[in-house]
Amino acid sequence: VLDAAAPEDKTAAALAPGALRLALADWIPPPTRPARPALPILISPHRTPRRRLGSERGRVALIHALAHIEFNAIDLAFDMALRFAPAIAALGLDWRAFVSEWSGVGAEEASHFSALSGRLAEMGSAYGALPAHDGLWETAARTADDVLARLALAPLVLEARGLDVTPKLMVDLRAVGDGPTAGILERIYQDEIGHVAVGARWFDAVAEVRKLDPAAAFRRLVEERFRSPLKPPFNESARTQAGLRREFYDPTPAAHDPVR
Repeated sequence: VLDAAAPEDKTAAALAPGALRLALADWIPPPTRPARPALPILISPHRTPRRRLGSERGRVALIHALAHIEFNAIDLAFDMALRFAPAIAALGLDWRAFVSEWSGVGAEEASHFSALSGRLAEMGSAYGALPAHDGLWETAARTADDVLARLALAPLVLEARGLDVTPKLMVDLRAVGDGPTAGILERIYQDEIGHVAVGARWFDAVAEVRKLDPAAAFRRLVEERFRSPLKPPFNESARTQAGLRREFYDPTPAAHDPVR
């Protein structure tokens, strides 16, 4: 997956069936940067195309941006599985389960990308037709040294933020008559509750072995490694469903009130 550059090759590799036959003796480090296609051109986030939903052009820009997120997410999941398997094993945790779960996440991200790419084709466009930015992989690079940091920022910040914003986006898309795209986002939303849940379980497990308070460790890592504070509103229902406790993302005293 990480060595495949063309979108069709990367998704095919991510979705390939078959049992994982694993041995740490065969472990090799992942590439510093996964293979990527020549397009899209990567630019500053501030220069990416506007995504106004009232026009087809704006919706194409939105879908392209979402497809780019999902394409990066394929690499993030498989990089997680490969990069940190030895660290998980060293902690005495089940590294085979870790690899299997994150490979499963990566396969779902590949199916999301394929759905969004197909929607772009229906609208007369294609992935790579518009520029994009490299923010997701920059986050990966900042957390390549520590599994707890990667778990904090990838699933528990970035994917959890998707849980916050996607419901309104689906409503807005349906309001302008784009039911097909909203339907794709509904599927992605449900799957990514599960992805955040995988991240939350492994974050708690690693923090426990390291004898850290999970919520305090999460907030510290966000402060040290993320570029901005977490911003409400939060989709508390979806976050709770994923096992992401309120004291992680809301440090106010009320967040620790057991009555809530």
